[in-house]
Amino acid sequence: MAGDSWVLMVTAQTPTNIAVIKYWGKRDETLILPVNDSISVTLDPAHLCTTTTVSVSPSFQQDRMWLNGKEISLSGGRFQSCLREIRARACDVEDNKKGIKITKEDWSKLYVHIASYNNFPTAAGLASSAAGFACLVYSLGKLMNVKEDESQLSAIARQGSGSACRSLFGGFVKWKMGKEENGSDSLAVQLADEKHWDELVIVIAVVSSRQKETSSTSGMRETVETSLLLQHRAKEIVPKRILQMEEAIRNRDFASFSQLTRIDSNQFHAVCLDTSPPIFYMNDTSHRIISIVEKWNRSEEAPQVAYTFDAGPNAVLIARNRKAATLLIQKLLYYFPPNSDDLNSYIIGDKSIAKDAGINGIEDIEALPPPPEIKDNIPSQKYKGDVSYFICTRPGRGPVVLTDESQALLNSENGLPK
Repeated sequence: MAGDSWVLMVTAQTPTNIAVIKYWGKRDETLILPVNDSISVTLDPAHLCTTTTVSVSPSFQQDRMWLNGKEISLSGGRFQSCLREIRARACDVEDNKKGIKITKEDWSKLYVHIASYNNFPTAAGLASSAAGFACLVYSLGKLMNVKEDESQLSAIARQGSGSACRSLFGGFVKWKMGKEENGSDSLAVQLADEKHWDELVIVIAVVSSRQKETSSTSGMRETVETSLLLQHRAKEIVPKRILQMEEAIRNRDFASFSQLTRIDSNQFHAVCLDTSPPIFYMNDTSHRIISIVEKWNRSEEAPQVAYTFDAGPNAVLIARNRKAATLLIQKLLYYFPPNSDDLNSYIIGDKSIAKDAGINGIEDIEALPPPPEIKDNIPSQKYKGDVSYFICTRPGRGPVVLTDESQALLNSENGLPK
């Protein structure tokens, strides 16, 4: 290693993902091995992603990490697992421009600095830990010239956060539970890329960006220990659903995709209720959104929208195409108008969906007619302020390295946050 004043950096961006066949319950807590397979859709990183800069320098005294600008401890077992596994696979690195040569053996003696930023609320049920650990593993893999492919890297990311393994690919992704005790075959594979079914539009209703009362980790543990329904789900139901979902994705069969997504989300929340003591992740607003979608789907000849909820109250709504998405946003804005006149921060992400729906200002929301599926004699109630904001997005690509140094979160001179 030439000199000791250099800093070597890599910045990467990784998407988050939303499971359409849910992962809930571990058969091994330490290695994070699930009780069933799961399938997810990767969300467009332009709207929901984690950006991570990792750096190495002989001048660093210890491993350090900053999340959203605040320094956090790396002493937790999950961080340590990821760092240990990546360091064990590190290879020689040469940067001729900077005159840096790091041998495979040097990596065990070098410390890293990590800075990570989520462009969406952390720990609010939007899979921030999934994007975060995927980005950590992906960027460290690039920094240390790790030769493993995305699937093999996903088995490392899994040890940080289970669903992180699914964020190493774009499009539609399956996490295979695997059979081996050491977890070597519990990894993610891509079922189809983001272009395979690109007419889908995704609208997320952020009902609450508060941290949840029961973390996923403790919730899963309690479910595994107390829910008989979970055992039935993992053994009898999910294996069949996985095959049906793979076929629906392959054939772009929205009717089957929508049905499977909705019933699996509802069963996951039923398993949470079957836990002792019961876990409540959804709230009244979540239930109202389900009711709106179910009524609309029933009034049409074919399902227009699928809904799915992770461990939190936020609704992820997947519309079959752009036309369905514009109708969906009209219905949602009719029932859940914003608290203020600031439409710009109420609908974020791909704002063109709202424009296509004829929503350019607050007066357009006020002029929306009641959805036709409401029976005329029932006055419909509105729930102003019950949704914090909407994110309009779509299926998106997997992780990428950002080469533009201005996007780095660490200073290239000293490896500290900018």
